[in-house]
Amino acid sequence: MTDATPLYRQDAYLREAPGRVVDITPEGGVIVEPALFYPKGGGQPGDSGWLEWDGIRLPIATAVKSEDGQRSVLVPAEPMALPPMGAHVVQVLDWDLRYRHMRMHTALHLLSVVIPLPVTGGQIGPQTGRLDFLMPEPPSDREAIAEQLNALVDRDLEVSEGWISEAELTARPELVKTMSVQPPRGAGRIRLVRIGRGSEQVDLQPCGGTHVARTAEIGHLTLGKIENKGKQNRRVSIAFG
Repeated sequence: MTDATPLYRQDAYLREAPGRVVDITPEGGVIVEPALFYPKGGGQPGDSGWLEWDGIRLPIATAVKSEDGQRSVLVPAEPMALPPMGAHVVQVLDWDLRYRHMRMHTALHLLSVVIPLPVTGGQIGPQTGRLDFLMPEPPSDREAIAEQLNALVDRDLEVSEGWISEAELTARPELVKTMSVQPPRGAGRIRLVRIGRGSEQVDLQPCGGTHVARTAEIGHLTLGKIENKGKQNRRVSIAFG
């Protein structure tokens, strides 16, 4: 991996790291490389936290993608002097929030296993999350969904990543579960997130977000509302128990 590889891709458990300010956007966003803060995308909120340099601490409200989609732009939480170009800073995450997003993101992957239907949308929060499914009729057994979901959590399955070429993904369209958002193309390869190994594998799909290393870290889940969101769509919500 090169120095430009985002740190959130190298190690989702990294809580703080040094970096250098490489750009300030016209809107006042700060771009630091290598990037520790995950930028909002794929239903996962951007990270928050702060930057430190020369005894100054700048709170960061969130992180968003740059216009070209390649870099993480840090959005200050309040009007303050920004670090100068080229400054060496320490990036520090709001770890509790990031870790909750990691747990919920992984839980939603498991929900897509328990309900094997096309996904039309989704959102990750620190306590709740939801997926929208192409589901003309509501599920007949809510308790069964919750039981299957927690059974997968309790199996303590390994969560790992790999890569696939764009041509390979085109040849395997069944890997893409989301109908509304397609994996970004143009870089030549696409990141895959795998849950389980070998005969224990339960899920494999393209995803750029951050996840826990094992499903047991998710903790107990409860099934929330199943809402009608149109003629063919149902919204299924889950929460930490």
